Amino acid sequence: MAFDNIDTSVISSEASFESKVIYGIQKALRKLAEQTALQGGNLVVKIDGEIKDVPARELLKDLPEEKTTL
Repeated sequence: MAFDNIDTSVISSEASFESKVIYGIQKALRKLAEQTALQGGNLVVKIDGEIKDVPARELLKDLPEEKTTL
């Protein structure tokens, strides 16, 4: 299954469902940006109401570092 490599030890059993979902989305977005940056690609994002084509490497600079625990 695709979820076999998820490290659930970083997620506190006391964290709310909302926190767990946000954590998962942030992790997925960071992975998408990292993989796209490795290929030298761009991502389309909405910044201040404008749709922009941004190099993934530039976008990674603005994304928060991955949390080690939730």
